[in-house]
Amino acid sequence: MPIGANSSVKAKTQPPRNRAANFATLLLLFSLTVTLASQQTTARRERPHRTNAAKQPWTFSALIDGYFVPGEQGYADPIVTADHGWLHLEGRYNYEDLHTGSAWLGYNFNFSSTNPDKQLDLTLTPMLGGVFGRTDGIAPGLEASLTYKKLNFWISNEYVFDTRDSANNFFYTWPQITYTPVNWLHVGFVAQRTVAIESDTEYGFLFGLTHNKTEFTSYILSPGPKPTVVLELGYNF
Repeated sequence: MPIGANSSVKAKTQPPRNRAANFATLLLLFSLTVTLASQQTTARRERPHRTNAAKQPWTFSALIDGYFVPGEQGYADPIVTADHGWLHLEGRYNYEDLHTGSAWLGYNFNFSSTNPDKQLDLTLTPMLGGVFGRTDGIAPGLEASLTYKKLNFWISNEYVFDTRDSANNFFYTWPQITYTPVNWLHVGFVAQRTVAIESDTEYGFLFGLTHNKTEFTSYILSPGPKPTVVLELGYNF
């Protein structure tokens, strides 16, 4: 998942990353990609933590993002969710800031088309979160997903009110649009905007593979000589 606003600023104070460890991680994820690519599946691709949760008694998901930022230390961003009807629960770490956790409570609103030819599905989840660690605060947020046939638009927004220093309040958003040409492949475009000490906007693309309940996605932000790379592995259960 997405990097938090303060992370893009405070991560610069961390020691240099272990390049050997990062290389080993990339090699492992590349091997996973090759394995998944060789196997097709009939599962429709959905965001791992937003799989039509409002229609199922209980759904759970776990995902981890590996961030590789040029000139900075890489880090992991784990996220777990649980959904039961209208209830949405979510926990994050290293999302709003490094060495910072957050716990979320949300309400799922699901609107689906009754016409099978339209295949239109909309999910809105307003949330309220508590942030604790290097950054302490309260954060209202909204996640939304709109699916039409093979296209999916997904966005995550939040505004963090820093309870220690209001000057550190920030708004964060991560929108993406994804196209699924076949059941096991998804490609698309992504953007990230953070507002902390300074504003920063990144644009890029994504591509990923799905096999049964497992999904692997690569995000390339600010494509060029020194892009930010995010490798995401998710599982639904």
